[in-house]
Amino acid sequence: MPSVQRITPCLWFDQQAEQAATFYTGVFKNSKITHISRYGDAGQEVHGQKPGSVMLVAFELDGHSFTALNGGPVFKFNEAVSFQVNCDSQQEIDYYWDQLSAGGPPEAQQCGWLKDRYGASWQIVPRAMGELMSSADPAKSNRVMSAMLKMKKIDLAALQRALAG
Repeated sequence: MPSVQRITPCLWFDQQAEQAATFYTGVFKNSKITHISRYGDAGQEVHGQKPGSVMLVAFELDGHSFTALNGGPVFKFNEAVSFQVNCDSQQEIDYYWDQLSAGGPPEAQQCGWLKDRYGASWQIVPRAMGELMSSADPAKSNRVMSAMLKMKKIDLAALQRALAG
């Protein structure tokens, strides 16, 4: 029996759940929309959504389940929650950075963090970031931290040079 993901992030959108899910599944390989639910007549006095409009979109990003909800303009994304994309190369960092930052606010980019066009926060980082930042030699770790703090998009080679001194 296949394992079922126990915890599934639910992303709250005003009316863009289907567009966002389509965008995200286009960015990440091995991704797909798995189900779309629509609002019915029931609960109109609570949700206020038009019957037949998209309510929930279930989707997978690289095998991880997500749900997108069209819940109205009540809640907005903020930086308290972000999605970390661990990359094996500068080419992957560049790809995910370019795709996810397109249409997002440039002023929200710092140290590998960005906001996408829907306001969701992402961290596009090298998979080896923990190792780069936690050298047994504090001088190396400090050089890596100093280099990273000057970056918007992570430059893996520059972090490796900082580590080497």
